[in-house]
Amino acid sequence: MKEQSWLECIRGCGTRYAIDEVVYTCEKCGGLLDVVHDMRILKQHSGQDWKQLFDVRAGKRSDIYASGVWAKKEWVCPQISNDEIVSFQEGNSPLIPVPRLGQQIGLLDLWMKLCGNSHTGSFKDLGMTVLVSLVKHMIAHGSPIKAIACASTGDTSAALSAYAAAAGIPAVILLPRDKVSPEQLIQPLSNGAKVLSLDTDFDGCMRIVQELTKDPTIYLANSMNSLRMEGQKTVGIEIVQQFDWHVPDWIILPAGNLGNVSALGKGLLMMQELGLIDRLPRIACGQAQNANPFYLAFKNDFTHYQPVAAQKTMASAIQIGAPVSYERAVKIMHIFNGVVEQVSEQEIADINARADHWGLYCCPQTAVALGAAQKLVERGVIHSDERVVVISTANGLKFSQFKLSYHTEKLPNINATFKNKPVELNAKISEVMKAIE
Repeated sequence: MKEQSWLECIRGCGTRYAIDEVVYTCEKCGGLLDVVHDMRILKQHSGQDWKQLFDVRAGKRSDIYASGVWAKKEWVCPQISNDEIVSFQEGNSPLIPVPRLGQQIGLLDLWMKLCGNSHTGSFKDLGMTVLVSLVKHMIAHGSPIKAIACASTGDTSAALSAYAAAAGIPAVILLPRDKVSPEQLIQPLSNGAKVLSLDTDFDGCMRIVQELTKDPTIYLANSMNSLRMEGQKTVGIEIVQQFDWHVPDWIILPAGNLGNVSALGKGLLMMQELGLIDRLPRIACGQAQNANPFYLAFKNDFTHYQPVAAQKTMASAIQIGAPVSYERAVKIMHIFNGVVEQVSEQEIADINARADHWGLYCCPQTAVALGAAQKLVERGVIHSDERVVVISTANGLKFSQFKLSYHTEKLPNINATFKNKPVELNAKISEVMKAIE
């Protein structure tokens, strides 16, 4: 059978590997690998054919095509059989207009893509269904893999542990001690993963898991593994499909390890090459000011990159100082005329509270993207009449303690500008009526 996709070095040295080979970087030059699809096969169908197929599958409810990821199976991982797929019907997340928040920050056409409306509560499910499904396929075909491992700031661990549990594959999770929320920590514990809480930050966990997975029986699940990006790239495809195949002017997302922006661009470029769209949106990335290596590199036109020692940020999922997908992300930013903005801790806390005031209940990472949007509008980079989509990466319920601390004024060095404290009263109707009035 003709090879439909494979792994290939992103640096253009020409090195290829089979899609099911246990390899994460080019053995020739050290570059990261990408999944590359045989576009000649995909181009046998017109752009209109693909639109019609994807629209039909969007209505499915009971088979693998009920997943927003596997509804694009031919573009994601065509080699594996349907019965090898491990899915919780991820994807197909809501794309909603948010006019009241948009009005506050100067945008007439603001939308949010709610990727936190997923089984484990974040966009990480999109990539993990692909990775775990392919590992299941590899094991069934004789691979010696015994476990899947990841370093995580919380969401990756939740996704890996859930999908690995569903597949019957052991999961090993490396977390930075005391740097993830309780709601994030409990997910891998509940799913039966081996959770190792290390006295370091995410970058330290990442260094160790890379050493650990040099053992071919332990498979790496972090976003430097290009299989994750194959699922995550469907976010951009879904956004355009939900706009009836019209492209927004901007897509804005929080940036940490930079696999997500790389995947977003990859999916949109596939759409353009296969004739589903005739133009590309611009991409903007938001970074927490306390963990901002991508922003600093953008400020010098990506001519110089220096990892930073990430400082504590309320946007803990992107508290990353040495993003492994930097090289991929820079290529995407050049193609999409992308921009990067940083957001302070005060700005994160306040824009989060303002978004929640309109019912959105955002995670702090989404607040970083919203804060970036607001600052780009204020600087005139984004125009008020442009259609802007902010990708909400996780469910705000994972960060409820942060929100409670804001409204009760217990966040250190934060002025809770939009606080809404509970009013404590005696149980008397007169006092209740007075408080309401």
